[in-house]
Amino acid sequence: MDTRGGKKENPKLGVPTEDYTRPETNQRTLFQLVTDFWPHLSAVSAGCLAVWQTDAHVVHHCVTDGHHGRDMSPSTHWLFFLQYTFISLSGPAKACYKACTCLPDLKYINCSGGNLSTAVSSFPSNTEYLDLSENLLTALPRGAFGALWGLKELLLSTNNITSVAAGAFIQLQSLQRLDLSGNRIGALGDSFALGPGSLSQLLLSGNRLTALEIGAFRDLDGLARLDLSANLIQLIHPGAFGGVTSLRRLHLEGNRLRVLGTGLFSTLHSLEVLGLRGNPLGSLEPGVFAPLPSLALLDLSFNRLSGLNFKALLGVRSPVAHVLLEGNPWHCDCELQRVFDKLGRVRRISLDDYRELRCSEPAEMRGRAVTEVEGELCVGETVTVLVLTLTVLVTVAASLIMAERSKRSTEAKEEEGGATEAYSYY
Repeated sequence: MDTRGGKKENPKLGVPTEDYTRPETNQRTLFQLVTDFWPHLSAVSAGCLAVWQTDAHVVHHCVTDGHHGRDMSPSTHWLFFLQYTFISLSGPAKACYKACTCLPDLKYINCSGGNLSTAVSSFPSNTEYLDLSENLLTALPRGAFGALWGLKELLLSTNNITSVAAGAFIQLQSLQRLDLSGNRIGALGDSFALGPGSLSQLLLSGNRLTALEIGAFRDLDGLARLDLSANLIQLIHPGAFGGVTSLRRLHLEGNRLRVLGTGLFSTLHSLEVLGLRGNPLGSLEPGVFAPLPSLALLDLSFNRLSGLNFKALLGVRSPVAHVLLEGNPWHCDCELQRVFDKLGRVRRISLDDYRELRCSEPAEMRGRAVTEVEGELCVGETVTVLVLTLTVLVTVAASLIMAERSKRSTEAKEEEGGATEAYSYY
């Protein structure tokens, strides 16, 4: 391929060759000097040096490869010692595309919006920040990004990615943040098998996930933040979060969860933030949040909760937990008021948006604030209890009066009968 210009297609990018440039360096001169000065260079070593012109980091693998390195003579070892010295003096090999902004000194490459259709793996190996967002990527095969050993942040948002192969990120052993949001991923499978253990943030919002299978994140035990918001998730299998025991923030907002199974969060002992806003949750099982001793923020706003299970929130064991409940269709009755009264006496639970809660039922209370009607919710029940109590008291009193009258009537009859008997005697 001619790298000096022209209109030939670059097979890696699917764009004209002129969009790819490799800055001239003094590496060609160094290569010529070394090969001229060391005529006894072995064929294997010459092959390694030839690769050096294209991508300096490949030399390391060529030199240290097991079946090659064993046959190298002492003089060849010295040659490669000099070679690495030249590489270090001349700086790392640089490659860039006209669609990208490359700042080698900052180890920063931005190819956002570059119309790239395949992942690019020929960037300098010391790159730490790579932005490939807003491109045309559709799939990520195994080892898609080559040996970018120093890469810390990889942005792949807003592409058309539908599949991620197991081992796609296997060589990115320094990766800390991976953004795959705004794609079309429908299932994870083994996407992160053999994934980078250094990963601390994984962003998968705005995809098409419908379920989370067991072990979906099993190789990401260092993960601290997982964003799964704005997907189509209806089902989360127990054990789906089994591999992310260090997780601190879990975002499940804007999905289709109707039920949270008991044991779903059983391994998330470090979780501090749980976002469940905007799901169709209609009820909460007792103890569902009990395994979360570090939970500081629980967002249950804009779900379909009409009532609240006191034991479900009582299971939160953290010293202080802030709970958000706004936007649910509350059925305002005495039972709901009793639950809120009990929660108000639990000091470790703070209902931060309690004043924003609105009644949906009964119809005569629709739209009114819970705080406005809380004094009325148990009035009807109190009146009923009072009426029943009064009825019982009246019934008992009437019975006593009737019993007393009956007793007096009986005594009077007995006295009258005794008097009649005495008169007959005389």
